[in-house]
Amino acid sequence: MSPPSKAVAATHGIEVRGGSAAAAAYLAWGLVPLYWKQLASINAVELIAQRHLWSSVFVLGLVAWQGRLGDVARAMRGRSLLRNLGSAVLLTSNWLMYVWGVNSGHVVEASLGYFLVPLVNVASARFVLHEALRKTQWLAVSLAALGVALLIWQLRRPPWIALEIAVTWGGYGLMRKQSPLGSVTGLAVETSLLAPFAAAWLLWRQHAGTGALGHLDAWHPALLLSAGIVTAVPLIWFAYGAKTVRLSTLGLLQYLAPTAQFALGVWVYHESFPRERLLCFGFIWAGLALYAFDGARSAGSSAAQVRGGTAIETA
Repeated sequence: MSPPSKAVAATHGIEVRGGSAAAAAYLAWGLVPLYWKQLASINAVELIAQRHLWSSVFVLGLVAWQGRLGDVARAMRGRSLLRNLGSAVLLTSNWLMYVWGVNSGHVVEASLGYFLVPLVNVASARFVLHEALRKTQWLAVSLAALGVALLIWQLRRPPWIALEIAVTWGGYGLMRKQSPLGSVTGLAVETSLLAPFAAAWLLWRQHAGTGALGHLDAWHPALLLSAGIVTAVPLIWFAYGAKTVRLSTLGLLQYLAPTAQFALGVWVYHESFPRERLLCFGFIWAGLALYAFDGARSAGSSAAQVRGGTAIETA
């Protein structure tokens, strides 16, 4: 075999770096309960307000450095304003439920929410975007639905934390898919739209003497002020990886985050996980495995068609 050309080697190097960046992003999201647990003594709403405020400061600075502040300004006018406000509300709801769930001892249930997200996306594709689903995708969604139904029967209640996380993140992803903004610029718009409300609420809390700043040791305020970095840096890694690796690879890597969260919940925080719960998660994981298999097979078929000269344009 002839040695690969420099162009092929360069492309391979970019894909490796992109895959590493995406994996780092998903692992960071998977390990983020370690960060939020350090702030468990602080009101969850205040944590999210701090996250909005400092994420806005950090990301706006990054966007200004990139020379894209004009994109942010244009996204805050007309129909774009309403669409971005809607995605900001979904993002805030997701953040709030996740942080509350983690800090109230429900890391495993929060991880279930993110395990369900890919299958929520499939359901959205069918019932919102009216896309046709393949038989394997229908089976994957059905298995996950069976797992959730069994979990409801065992708990005698719906797993509200997981369902809210899955629905809000799936809805947010759907809105971001329809947005012309990139990941970093979109986050700058979304956090900036709600940052004034977050700042006003935090000032009121401080004035009333119930705010966290000024009533904690030096370590906790430093953690609060780093919320922007904790939020934005994994997103930057993800944005770079998403542009350089295949969608099928990205689809498999996304399971790193909930897997790491699940491991933290069971083996680090020792949350209750009865053996019968394995049956529920087993159906959900089987659905995810089918989903991943179908995605990889579809991507391979598309690549073969491209190599054969019959490239298919995808949305």
